[in-house]
Amino acid sequence: MSARGAGRIIIMAASGNLTGIWQGLYHYPRARAPVGFTATLIESGAWLSGSIHETVQDEWGDWCEAFSTLLGKRAGQAVTFAKTYDGGNGWTHSVRYEGALSDDATEVEGRWSLPGNGSGKFLMIRPEGRRATILREAFERI
Repeated sequence: MSARGAGRIIIMAASGNLTGIWQGLYHYPRARAPVGFTATLIESGAWLSGSIHETVQDEWGDWCEAFSTLLGKRAGQAVTFAKTYDGGNGWTHSVRYEGALSDDATEVEGRWSLPGNGSGKFLMIRPEGRRATILREAFERI
């Protein structure tokens, strides 16, 4: 959101809003390589929606692109969502994520779980979050 004042544009970030592009990494419990992903989140009220793009190994060890939708909730620092694959590569299952938002709203850290198939850790970072805060503070001083 932005406001105009005396010919200047002032950037105002919604405090702690999760809307934006996040870079993430999730780990398997066994000796498999961690998987990086990009998540686009939209927060509206307590609801989260969005999409995730990742490059993963399929069951034959080949690398492939995987796309999924995200639907969940946020309650204070608690963030929960389900990632549901879009059917590409034959994957249609959902993975549950539960994490905690950092105080500066730039990281979500927690666990993912796939009932009957294990669980592991994940971390999502919003690098522009800190930059947006610095920009907002700089513009407020003008």
